[in-house]
Amino acid sequence: MALSAAIILAAGEGTRMRSTKPKVLHELAGKTFLNRVMTSVAGLHPDTLAVVVRYQADRVARMARSYNPDVTIVNQDDKPGTGRAVQCAMHQLDAEGGLTGQVLIAASDMPLLDTDTLSQLLDFHRSSGNGATVLTTQLDDPTGYGRIIRAGDGSVLRIVEQRDANSSELAVHEINTSVYVFEANVLTRAISGLSSQNAQDEFYLTDALEAASEFSTIGAYAAKDALCVEGVNDRVQLAALSRKHNARLCEHWMREGVTILDPSSTWIEDDALLESDVTILPGCFIQGDSHVGHDAVIGPYTTLIDAEVEPGAVVERSRVQDSRIGRNANIGPWTYLRAGNELDEDSKAGAFVEMKKAHIGAHTKVPHLSYVGDADLGEHTNVGGGSITANYDGVHKNHTTIGSNVHVGAGNLFVAPVRVGDGVTTGAGSVIRHDVDEDSMVYSENSQHAVPGWKPVWERNEERKA
Repeated sequence: MALSAAIILAAGEGTRMRSTKPKVLHELAGKTFLNRVMTSVAGLHPDTLAVVVRYQADRVARMARSYNPDVTIVNQDDKPGTGRAVQCAMHQLDAEGGLTGQVLIAASDMPLLDTDTLSQLLDFHRSSGNGATVLTTQLDDPTGYGRIIRAGDGSVLRIVEQRDANSSELAVHEINTSVYVFEANVLTRAISGLSSQNAQDEFYLTDALEAASEFSTIGAYAAKDALCVEGVNDRVQLAALSRKHNARLCEHWMREGVTILDPSSTWIEDDALLESDVTILPGCFIQGDSHVGHDAVIGPYTTLIDAEVEPGAVVERSRVQDSRIGRNANIGPWTYLRAGNELDEDSKAGAFVEMKKAHIGAHTKVPHLSYVGDADLGEHTNVGGGSITANYDGVHKNHTTIGSNVHVGAGNLFVAPVRVGDGVTTGAGSVIRHDVDEDSMVYSENSQHAVPGWKPVWERNEERKA
């Protein structure tokens, strides 16, 4: 049976984050909470995926549509609370054709919520015949969470929020994760009579479970992994959850044959791919869709963002973004590769080199203190220290082409657009403004002038005053 609808609650401000950004747009391991939860819920293939928005509604809705263009946006009115959010969603979804079957409801502040856990919850709900099922977990410290109050037969009587709980209820360690599955008709009836008579003056969705218990069976399914249903209310909790998640990722890759010398200082995002016998040294960040080939060495103190590092390459103390590092290439230290670079096998970008949209041919070396932008360098070329491609004329980014087997002297300046042929040698300090034919030697005639007895202006002025 298909899931009729999934409703993601993303209307809250998240005041404890102390941020101008809605809580659901904060990130864990490179992805927003909302993106993560929407992806996990979409894995159940609901007929309708709805996101309820309120605080900075346009901003949240725009991001939701960027993650899934087919999402249905529900605008919550000024009445506060998760119960009101679901009332607004059900009113809109019923108006669009009515609902039958199951409705999943999930909070958007559980960034590690996964499709497998949701699928297990849904299977349990269907097999149990419950009118509603709540996803729970056991916590050593349940402070801040709603408590699950069960009847003697194990069914759920109600969920009591922290502020409304008495001492015996506060002693309960089974907590509500704010993820539910309802039969659509049970949910419609249960939310119809919600009241805001509570400590927060809000419409609680948890009250709908208590209402549903009067005419339907309410069950609970305990998540097998408490981490996947851990919520985030402030930045302290976000940091703690990020550390736990990252520790698991590091352990996963180590068991897959990756050497990580210091997992506590190594941060790896979910979509990164590491092959066997990769070595990650301390202080590294592997972000986005980065792919590191076998036997490559990353670090120490290196950041990869959407980078492709081919087998055997070494990237040390550098930042590489949206670039390809070829087999056995050597990058760093203190190298900055901006987006769009292609470095072929056995090439080098050395200390304090910056590149942008550059193609560096096989065995070509840019050893140190140089900038190469919007340029194509051939094979077996060597670029002397302190050389740059002057690619910007104030309006356009122009291209520089330097051929193969070229020897570039120290301190050269290539004023683009310019083309230097194969086999060229350039003199130190040259300014290359015009195309150079292959197998040539080119240099700039720069006369040296000396001014004996010269003094700076301030010193001459002091002498006049004296």
